[in-house]
Order: sequence, then C-alpha cells, then structure tokens
Amino acid sequence: MITIPYLTALTTYFSYGLLFAFGQFRDFFRKIYDWWKSSDLQGYAPICLGLEDFYIRRLYLRIQDCFGRPISSAPDAWFDVVERYSNDNNKTLKRTTNVSRCLNLGSYNYLGFAAADEYCTPRVIESLKKFSPSTCSARVDGGTTSLHNELEECVAKFVGKPAAVVFGMGYVTNSAILPVLIGKGGLIISDSLNHNSIVNGARGSGATIRVFQHNTPAHLEKVLKEQIAEGQPRIHRPWKKIIVVVEGIYSMEGELCKLPEIVEVCKKYKAYVYLDEAHSIGAIGKSGRGVCELLGVDTANVDIMMGTFTKSFGSCGGYIAGSKELIRYLKYTCPAHLYATSISPPAAQQIISSLKVILGEDGSKRGAQKLASIRDNSNFFRSELQKMGFEVLGDNDSPIMPIMLYNPAKIPAFSRECLKHNVAVVTVAFPATPLLLARARICISAAHTREDLLKALEVISKVGDLVGIKYMPVEPMKLQNGKPTKKED
Repeated sequence: MITIPYLTALTTYFSYGLLFAFGQFRDFFRKIYDWWKSSDLQGYAPICLGLEDFYIRRLYLRIQDCFGRPISSAPDAWFDVVERYSNDNNKTLKRTTNVSRCLNLGSYNYLGFAAADEYCTPRVIESLKKFSPSTCSARVDGGTTSLHNELEECVAKFVGKPAAVVFGMGYVTNSAILPVLIGKGGLIISDSLNHNSIVNGARGSGATIRVFQHNTPAHLEKVLKEQIAEGQPRIHRPWKKIIVVVEGIYSMEGELCKLPEIVEVCKKYKAYVYLDEAHSIGAIGKSGRGVCELLGVDTANVDIMMGTFTKSFGSCGGYIAGSKELIRYLKYTCPAHLYATSISPPAAQQIISSLKVILGEDGSKRGAQKLASIRDNSNFFRSELQKMGFEVLGDNDSPIMPIMLYNPAKIPAFSRECLKHNVAVVTVAFPATPLLLARARICISAAHTREDLLKALEVISKVGDLVGIKYMPVEPMKLQNGKPTKKED
C-alpha cells in the first residue's frame, strides 16, 4: 500500500483540478466555434467524445514529447534517441536528423540480449537465411517449423512443465488464452493490479470476475470463501471452475508476488493458479527460472504458467506452459494458435539461443554472469535511490523500480531534465496508473556497468533535487570518488 504525503496528495489533486477546469473552459468556446462552423458531418455523432478525448487533448498532448521517443539503435545499455521538435505546442512532433546517445533506463532488456550477442546473433542470421522473416501462416496451416517445436520443448523444460505452446505476441497470450480456459459459470479472481492484458482476457471470457487486494493472500482467502459460499449469481449453483490470476513481478510496482501463500490458499479451496511471469521469467532466480525458483515454489503447484519473450530473452511473443492435456486443448481451441501468424522463425531462434546461454549450454558461463549482474545491479541501484531520499517501490532482486512523482507537472519535468543529461527514462501516469500515483519506471539491465549506474544516480539525484521528488527524509548524499557516501557536516 502506497502512503501518499498529505500535502503531495492535496497539490496533486489541485493540479489536476486546475487542468480540468481550464480544459473545460476552452472546450466551451470550442463548442461555440464549432456550432458556427459548417461541417460535412451534420447528423453524425462525434467519433471522438468523452473524457478519454478530453484527457488526450488537454493533458497528454501537452507532454507527448515525453512518450514514444523514436530510437535509431538497438535498445542496449546505451542507445540513440532521435531528437524531435514541435511548432504547434506539442500537437504534432517532427523528427530531426540529430540523435542523442543516451543511457537506457527504460527498456525491458533485463539480460542484455536485445543487442548483438556473440552466441545468439549468428544463429539468428542463419535462421533468417533458412526460414525467412515470417512463416506467413498460422501454426495449424504452414506456420509450424522445426524451430517452433524445438522452442516449445525448450520452454517446457526451462520452466519445469510437461509441455508448452508459444504465440507471436505477449499481450495476446493473456487476452486470448483466458477466454479459452474459462467461460460463463466460471469465476476469475484477479489481483487488483494485474496487467491490462489479463483484465481484457478476463472480460472477454464471460466468466464472473472478482478482485482481491493487491498481493494480499488474506483478502484472497476472504473473497474465495464468500464466492464459494454464494455460488453463481442468481442461481447460486457451484462454480464450474475457479481461476486465481497473479503476476510474478508486477510491472508498475516492481513487487514480487507472494506466491507461496497464494498457492496455499488456492490449494485449500481447490482453485487453479494462473501465473503471469512476463517480467520475472529469465530475470530472477538462481538459474533465471523466475519467481517459483526464487521463492521456492514447486511448479507442479502452479497450474498455468504464462510468460513473454520480450523482456529477458530479447525477442517477441509469449508462452503458456502446463500439463500435456492443457497444452493439447489450447492448440485445438485457442484463436491465437489457430488464426494468428506464428512467431517469426528468427525470433524463435533468438529465444532458443538465449535460453542456451542462460543455462550454460553455449559452453560458457555468460548466462550465470548475466543473472548475477542483473541481481547485483538491481539491488545496488534500488538501495542508492532510497538513500538519496526517493520513494522507490518494489522488492529486492526486482529489476523494476518505480520512482514516485505524483504531481502531473513533475512528469514532464523529470523526463525532460533527465533527457538533457542524456539519461532516457520512462514516465507513467493515468490511466496506466491511478490518478495520484504517477511515477518514473526504471528498468535495470545486466548490460549496465557500475559506471553506467553511477552516472544515472548522479543525474537522477540532481534532477530529483531540481524537480522536488525526494519525498523520503534521509541524510544528504553525495558522490565521492565514484561511490555514494554520506555528506559530512
């Protein structure tokens, strides 16, 4: 639970209220102008209307230069950011031919596989020559290659499940699978901070949806008790199926799932466990096998294991791992398998190769070194940010560390000032987060050197002082001889 300082909450509400009031005032005059202006769409309902359109026009467009920044290189520890400018108050942005070499603190390149790799890249190039960039077909037609079969075997072995099926898009893995697993008469109990792909998949299933407080097993048990006692709405018959959906690492909070406790609750009430490991697989655990390995949970106690290849493996797509019966059923019924184009063969080869590096099957120790680096880098960076006075969310070992900004004016200020110092960060605000909880989401990579992290800490500390986002009372810090130390009186 995030405790917002009273004054910070008050000023944040005031800022949003001011923006809303002035926006509505301007829209009033816009309506008068449009009333006098002739239109070819007389009689049509406005295609863009409502608070979503208002938010985009009056809030988002003012700071859209902070989002969607084009890059012109691989998303490695450092990358090239294309410079842009606007002549119409940010309504449109135009690219220039200039680029800035920036320290990358925003990409999900947890193990550094997004850039050229001595083992992976040559094999990906060979697969491109042999198989082409795309199969141009769904898996059940001509879209299954030997690489797809090998990939599914590798994934199942890696996560500790009997079988797996892979898809070409991570988001679709959740949104298309849940409606196949459960339908009307079933119950989905979802963590309140689950990803949008889970939310949309649950809504599309037709099942009844209940939400439990974020990462709170006690409340999950309370919800399960109530729902089992009441049964289905109106008819009060027993639920056909109950699935509890959680994430390994929550992407906007950087928190680890309390999986052991949640598994115990689900076993007690005979509910299936669906685990989304998009951000945890490959990034945490002694051998990179995710939250189950880190927290000592037997994968046999997790019924459906989902993950993506877009983070730790430097590729694209997603997977579902489970029993052979489950995977066979999904291959016969899931629209993402039956109708969508299969994952690109070079992308599949990238995943296979990166898995071999992680497991040490490439004949080197680079996989173990990468896993040690991401863990050490993450814990070092989080610790130093906290010492500086930033309010940082998340748990140790998590490579995601949100820095709380709160006030809407501090979102563009923090992003733009960091970019001036060649540090690229990602800021996140409503509707991706609650209105009051805007933040900068830092993502650490094994590719970052200690020098990279020290530079980032120095820049973020300066910008934090300038913008005023050091909300936690701590002793002043300074960087001396390349190491953060306490400032003496």
